[in-house]
Amino acid sequence: MMENPHSAGIAEESGSARTRMFWLLVGVVTIAFFWILLPFYGALFWATAIAVLFIGVQRRMVARTGGRHSLSALLTLLLVLIVVIVPLAWVGTMITREAAGVYVRIQSGEVQPSVWLAVLLDSLPSWASHLPERFGLQTLAQIQERFGDALSQAMRLLLQRGLSIGQGTFGFVVGFILMLYLLFFLLRDGDALIERIGRSLPLQPELKHRFGEKFATVVRATIKGTVVIAVIQGVLGAIAFHVLGIHGSMLWGVAMAILSLLPAVGPVLIWLPVALYLVATGAIGQGVGLILFGTFVIGLVDNGLRPILVGKDTKMPDYVVLFSTLGGLSILGINGFVIGPVVAALFIAAWEAVATTNGKAVQMVAEETGSGGGGTRRMADSGVSDPSVPTDKAPRS
Repeated sequence: MMENPHSAGIAEESGSARTRMFWLLVGVVTIAFFWILLPFYGALFWATAIAVLFIGVQRRMVARTGGRHSLSALLTLLLVLIVVIVPLAWVGTMITREAAGVYVRIQSGEVQPSVWLAVLLDSLPSWASHLPERFGLQTLAQIQERFGDALSQAMRLLLQRGLSIGQGTFGFVVGFILMLYLLFFLLRDGDALIERIGRSLPLQPELKHRFGEKFATVVRATIKGTVVIAVIQGVLGAIAFHVLGIHGSMLWGVAMAILSLLPAVGPVLIWLPVALYLVATGAIGQGVGLILFGTFVIGLVDNGLRPILVGKDTKMPDYVVLFSTLGGLSILGINGFVIGPVVAALFIAAWEAVATTNGKAVQMVAEETGSGGGGTRRMADSGVSDPSVPTDKAPRS
């Protein structure tokens, strides 16, 4: 019994419609799931990034513990806490304590920013001495009054936002706990999750491997490169401040290391005001020396090493690394210094895959067409006519 062509067409269209509905449902559910997780995307991302960094340690732990994945994940998590979390918490505590001390000294009058301001104004060159007048500041008293008003407004704003700051602190603590919780499971089940995700993605095995390797490589290179640059810039800044006899050189070095997350401009926020103050107070040689050292040594460390450390492993151009880092920081904050280069690397990998696919298609067409009669015979055998060879059949009018 012959099958009705019309019924076969209807069945085929029905199956195609069911497939489209299935993928539509998958897309909607996936978007809804990520939308629910969006408030904790920072915790999820950093748990994934740290897991990528320490997956090698986890695998060695599994080998040494005789295949006990849970114990290995717990030991690796403790190592992360000791090596990464505790030092960062110590640095944050030290900076907070020093900042509180500075605030107390300002309130007690031991430190007087108005005196520094007066020294800076007196040291202005003649061509710049009239700049305050253009902003309606005729005397030093007016400048100090404006400065005091601005400080009072800032304090009132902090008091008004006290509840928001408390809520933000609570959210940070919750996100930190969730990050550690998720990190444990990513370390324990990481290899199984990678295999399961690989099976689920509707991509060719070669593309799955390429994207996975690119993601892991960029995450490792970006974080390691940023840490190395931060340490070098912080050490150089601390040495420069110590040589110049500036108190708290170690603290300022740590501050410069943290601010080095901002490419090219971060440490400038620390050493440039100090250099200007040195020049204004008569220590011209020290101030100019600090400016030269900060510009040509501390500054060039970032511009020179970041493309090398990050771009070498990721195989991305220097300008792509720089602009993707700046763009990520401007859009996503501190998370963007990793997410920006990752997105750029995946973008390049995707278009390289497109170029490779198109190249293979062109090569297959070239092999099929061939040259001369051999290619024509192969196309004729396959039922494809070569438009460059005349046929015996005349065209119908």
